[in-house]
This record gives sequence, C-alpha cells and structure tokens, in this order.
Amino acid sequence: MAKRRGNPNWGKPEPIGPITPTVTEFEQVVREYKLSPDQYLRSTRLREWARRNKNSKYIPE
Repeated sequence: MAKRRGNPNWGKPEPIGPITPTVTEFEQVVREYKLSPDQYLRSTRLREWARRNKNSKYIPE
C-alpha cells in the first residue's frame, strides 16, 4: 500500500480557542514609566527606549 502524501487536515478549519489579549513591550514600558498618551511624544526616556528597540520591538507610530 502506498504512503499517503500531504497534510490530511488541509481543508479543515483549525479549532479556534479563546483569544487572550497580550500586552506589548511598548505598553509595559509606558506603564513602567507611568506615562499618559499625551506624554508619549514629550518623554525623553520613552524616545530613547524606542530608539534602542526600533528594530526588535513593536513601537506604534
């Protein structure tokens, strides 16, 4: 008997579990620095963190 090739679950939808919200690194840093959204642009600490992590972390515009 020949071996079956391919993924047997190819056309079947994947089971969807509960979606758990995750906190981004940016949100953690903002909470750590105790910043409000209107302080994001003026904060030199946050600006420096964003410059250091611009290639490895998600930083909203």
